[in-house]
Amino acid sequence: MKDTFIIVLDQGSSSSRALAFDLEGRVRFRARRKADLRYPGNGLAEYDALELLKGQSESLREVLEKLPPGSEVAAMGIAAQRSTVVLWDRETGVPLCPALSWQDGRAQSGLAAVPLSNTAVHDLTGLYKTPYYSASKIRWCLENVPGAREAAAAGRLLVSPVSGFILWHLSKGGTFALDPTQAQRTLLFNIRRLGWDPRLLSAFGVDRGCLPEIRPSAGDYGRVKAGGLDIPVRAMLGDQQAALLGMGAGAEGSAALNYGTGAFLMVNTGSRLVKVRGLLNSVGWREPGEKVPCRFLESTVNSAATALEWLKQRLGLFSDISEVDEMCRLSRGRVLCLPAIGGIGSPYWDFSAFTTFTGLQPNTDRNDVVRGTVEGIAYMVGDAFDLIRRRGYDIKEIRASGGLSRIDWLLQFQADITGARVLRTEDSEATAFGAAAAAAGAVGISLPRRAEVSREFSPSISAGERADLLKGWRAFVRGVRRNSATLRGLGVLPHA
Repeated sequence: MKDTFIIVLDQGSSSSRALAFDLEGRVRFRARRKADLRYPGNGLAEYDALELLKGQSESLREVLEKLPPGSEVAAMGIAAQRSTVVLWDRETGVPLCPALSWQDGRAQSGLAAVPLSNTAVHDLTGLYKTPYYSASKIRWCLENVPGAREAAAAGRLLVSPVSGFILWHLSKGGTFALDPTQAQRTLLFNIRRLGWDPRLLSAFGVDRGCLPEIRPSAGDYGRVKAGGLDIPVRAMLGDQQAALLGMGAGAEGSAALNYGTGAFLMVNTGSRLVKVRGLLNSVGWREPGEKVPCRFLESTVNSAATALEWLKQRLGLFSDISEVDEMCRLSRGRVLCLPAIGGIGSPYWDFSAFTTFTGLQPNTDRNDVVRGTVEGIAYMVGDAFDLIRRRGYDIKEIRASGGLSRIDWLLQFQADITGARVLRTEDSEATAFGAAAAAAGAVGISLPRRAEVSREFSPSISAGERADLLKGWRAFVRGVRRNSATLRGLGVLPHA
């Protein structure tokens, strides 16, 4: 009997990976290549798009080589970071410039010229008019990258989030398509009509002809020939939506929190678009028999693992992420930190705020600084959670996944500051499993879910203590934003 597998390509912010799931939902084989995110200047974050493609291609080839002889691949799914964008030439396949990360803010100054208000943009897209999403980056590239406008005028320009770029290349140009969860992050996608929006295209100066076709998240994405196999690609999902599906948190009213490069809280609102000021409305997958996809309230913390990596690499406060939990436990003094590398997301959307610490004392040590940063991530999630709760969603528990979910202190403080139980899911491959489940379902295979809860963290402080902590935190954030704006206006910071 042949072994049958579902292959997943997981293109994240820090790695390009391929995984082979068996029909029991277990990862049998995997391969990884590092994704090198570069910061060439203040507010800039970019990849070499061909290096991302190479890493993903090599990982796929390595995993296929590990499969037992005679194995069958029933389907492939793709999960990817949502807002990193690539511009390339249709005829040569060569990128015209680096792939601009979702963390890149070079297009900030051009947003004022976009003739749509933030309210109008949010109503159409579910997102806000910020430089994190692709539209302003695309416009910046058309205005500043040599040859970009000429390629567009000649009909040679193709533009897509990184998932579309990788699929186009792996399919030898045969498939140029995106699903709604990826398309939405371009800021050019109408979340009600589920297609490219003429008003947005006009406002950002982007031609419809350079953008991918929109297809259902679970559907036909063509075929990829690799490792001697002809593989049907049957699903594409944004990484956060895939993680939610993988954690088994797809029911209306359920909440999931994925701690990665950023931290993303998502609450399923069923088929309804529920508006909460400062939060996103994100589109999900379409369940069998449903006419419209499920929707989510989403909050985005721009800097989670990024902030801790900064403490490690730039400040040398620890050598491995596994040390962080113990450092938090050794801390004897609370320090407040606003982790704002790449600005701050929900519910503030302030790209100008600086990463800031306050409460430093003569006896403050590195443990206090690390603890403050970890708690700052949880506070940012807590701000959004409080808004969702006020909207009427009485959420009792949050399923947590991602690399930072291994930090007990983070999950305990997250429970304390939200007043909800935080459930750590045992399967660390929630994102990949979500994409595998979607691809398998598209070919009539049901993968058993394996995301079991390994530990539960319950609130350990009173409602009054929680209220005081949040009040102090919000006063701190207000002060940071005000001071950051003043310092930038005076030209004192940033200082070259």
